[in-house]
Amino acid sequence: MTTAASAPEESKTLAGRRMLVTGAGGFIGSHLVERLLACGAHVRAFVHYNARSHWGHLEAVGASPRLEIFPGDICDPSRVRQGVDGCDTVFHLAALIAIPYSYVAPTAYVQANIVGTLNVLEAARQLGVRRVVHTSTSETYGTARYVPIDEAHPLQGQSPYSASKIGADKLAESYFLSFGLPVATIRPFNTYGPRQSARAVIPTIISQILSGKRSIRLGSLAPVRDFNFVRDTVAGFLAVADAPAAPGEVINLGSGVGISIGHTAALIQELMVSSAEIVGDESRLRPPASEVMQLVCGNDKALRLTGWQPRTTLRDGLKQTIAYIQAHLDQYKTDVYNV
Repeated sequence: MTTAASAPEESKTLAGRRMLVTGAGGFIGSHLVERLLACGAHVRAFVHYNARSHWGHLEAVGASPRLEIFPGDICDPSRVRQGVDGCDTVFHLAALIAIPYSYVAPTAYVQANIVGTLNVLEAARQLGVRRVVHTSTSETYGTARYVPIDEAHPLQGQSPYSASKIGADKLAESYFLSFGLPVATIRPFNTYGPRQSARAVIPTIISQILSGKRSIRLGSLAPVRDFNFVRDTVAGFLAVADAPAAPGEVINLGSGVGISIGHTAALIQELMVSSAEIVGDESRLRPPASEVMQLVCGNDKALRLTGWQPRTTLRDGLKQTIAYIQAHLDQYKTDVYNV
């Protein structure tokens, strides 16, 4: 099994530095925090405040003398400034990301994804941070006009979610061009792996099979996606954070290999030795003009500017994801579809 190259060189550049990770309690954010701690960095983990003092997926990472849990709301500019203060690098991942929920609560996406990003950029500008790594999404491209999709591909707001991320990306661009803020934008294609919720299709398939369902309920099987293992995506964040040529750039992170949802489900069934029937569920379908039919990454720029490339095959990454969900199946509500 191959995984993203780990840490001798990363440790040399990250050890002792102070980092802020927004969205630190989320799927990718928790893996990023874990990697930064392993490399010797001091991490301030910005998590969404809640009265239960629950840290999201950071509960699985555990305590460290170099980890500061920092609860707050990304929409609160004063709290964001407090979070940024004293940090060398800001990894901005905080966002609302579930596409179906954006159809019913678009205002929340504008607030979290656009206003929240503005707060991070403005605090970073005022406090003079060394680098901001802003997280975008391949959904900003919409259905591919050509493949592989490079960073020059037109942006298309095919959902309120993707429109909000386009707005956030353009704010990041404006802060580089207007103020010289050293901000780089990462566009990960579909990340998957341990800790991902059933909001995403791969955990949805795996958790339904593990719970003994004879019928696996999915939306459209036709869309093509470029799946990337979470540890590879995290390695891309670290590469962009230190690449001298990254500020002002948008950088795709993806494998360059597309696979349909239907073929992904078949591969998971093969790995899990499952004969469950795949059943279409209309409640899981996007509005027809909103569905993004093909996302396949052009990753030449990431390799050229940062040396990054993915190292984990889909088959190996799925095996690790299956093992994780099997060990944590009680966290997955397989009888409930939440938008």
